[in-house]
Amino acid sequence: MDTPILNNPTAKAPLVVVKVGGAVVEDEGQLNQLLANFAAIPGRKVLVHGGGRKATKTAAALGIESKMMGGRRITDADMLEVVTMVYGGLVNKQLVARLQACGVNALGLTGADVDVIRSHRRPVKDGIDFGFVGDVERADGQMLSTLIEAGITPVLAPLTHDGKGQLLNTNADTIASETAKTLAAHYDVTLIYSFEKKGVLANPDDDESVIPVITHKDFEQYKADGTVSGGMIPKIENALAAIDQGVGRVIITLATAIDGQHGTVIR
Repeated sequence: MDTPILNNPTAKAPLVVVKVGGAVVEDEGQLNQLLANFAAIPGRKVLVHGGGRKATKTAAALGIESKMMGGRRITDADMLEVVTMVYGGLVNKQLVARLQACGVNALGLTGADVDVIRSHRRPVKDGIDFGFVGDVERADGQMLSTLIEAGITPVLAPLTHDGKGQLLNTNADTIASETAKTLAAHYDVTLIYSFEKKGVLANPDDDESVIPVITHKDFEQYKADGTVSGGMIPKIENALAAIDQGVGRVIITLATAIDGQHGTVIR
């Protein structure tokens, strides 16, 4: 990969953004394999993680009810404290420590750290108040690229801030998409959404029914007929938004198959 870049100063260096879901974070076997595979990716890379299942368990242990709407978590003040502890603390730092053990010089970040991702609180719409949930306004690709060029691998938790001192819970798929989009100005970016399935499934009861390619048109049809529903809808929306804004490739795949050769390609 380095030779053509050296011969063509206008070519962008490759970079891989991998998003790992909360279910994988909770599965020791899958997580170990994913971290080993992530560490083996040559060159520049970024890891974005979820942790929703861990947050739900922690909230339940504290007597706090978890509420979801359309695959998104409703975040009141008590839940914001839980997700901040779980996402920005426990899950993020465990991943950083384990990546260091794999030889990856990782740095854990929320969107508030070095002002890397800024959001605004999602407005009430159709009578639904998501609480302290952030919709991203901007991500700082220059700051991220500065860290990356210094040999650092950012590990991003799904928390952002509003620039006025307020932390906001932000969907991890969105964090991955926004990170990939802002880095596309600097690199040839591949975005990989990894989770517990082999890709987007035509039949949720058949793990082998992977849909190989999904376009904008396909997505609208799959939403209409119910093939795609729940949390998969925002995931594909984020994937398509990344493609529309300069990301080279987006793949939805199994956490143990992040080599770019498996899963569902979003075009």
